Amino acid sequence: MISYAECTARERLARLLDAGSFHEWLPPSERLTSPHLAQLGVPSAFDDGVAIGRGLLGGRTVFVAAQEGEFMGGGVGEVHGAKLVGLLRRALLERPAAVLLLAESGGVRLHEANAGLIAVSEVMRALLDVRASGIPVVVLIGGANGCFGGMGIVARCADQVVMSDIGRLAMSGPEVIEASHGVDEFDARDRALVWRTTGGKHRWLCGDCDALVADDVEAFRAAAIAALDHSRPVTLEGLLQEHALLRARLDTLDALKADSAIGPQDEAMRLWQALGVPDAWRVPDLDAAAVRALRTTPATGISQE
Repeated sequence: MISYAECTARERLARLLDAGSFHEWLPPSERLTSPHLAQLGVPSAFDDGVAIGRGLLGGRTVFVAAQEGEFMGGGVGEVHGAKLVGLLRRALLERPAAVLLLAESGGVRLHEANAGLIAVSEVMRALLDVRASGIPVVVLIGGANGCFGGMGIVARCADQVVMSDIGRLAMSGPEVIEASHGVDEFDARDRALVWRTTGGKHRWLCGDCDALVADDVEAFRAAAIAALDHSRPVTLEGLLQEHALLRARLDTLDALKADSAIGPQDEAMRLWQALGVPDAWRVPDLDAAAVRALRTTPATGISQE
């Protein structure tokens, strides 16, 4: 068992794909760096924090991108985003079996402000174009930095989301919430609270991810292979169903918050209980396989047997 979280971006690609099959486009030797960071005197990376290319997965051609969490937290800037957009647009022309995005990012790179925001919006548009063409987009989340901000939105635009039990996914990161609303609203130093509200187990139980795996590269590889044939077209009916699920969840949360006896520390567990999870208090101590068996929301089609 090799920890997915402890691997670098290129180590994940090398181990996830068929051995020796990864061919990188715009590698570090091309010295493609961010002009914005140079102007600010901030150290750059010759790949701008993301590796893109093609490879084989179970013998089938896939396009892949892996964000490097060790460089600026995987933050998206202009060049970083352009590489992702280029990969997605090339997929429309060459039609691989799927596009895999190994996401590890805190969101937009603050040093690049509007350029980063525009880049994320272009990634979302390109991703949805790929989905509309019938090519599945699969996002894998299991890095130490999680998947937050604009990349959190990008992840939920994909056909399928695969998370490890220690992965994290949300719109706003814990530190951002605490800075905006105070420690009483969300204590970012409470790691148990952070994982209960943004972690892979929580996302699985709420139906926000399509496969929950252990922190193991081979487990991610198996889930990615299983997802290759599960394109999920964007339709009005599907969007309405998503809205209905979100409305029901909000109503449940509102009811929980109305109970003055429930503090912020208890909300996640009470939500799991309201979703029909038995012995919800035990969830944090369970492994991924045990948590998979607890979900009561509809299955998405990825087999995890």
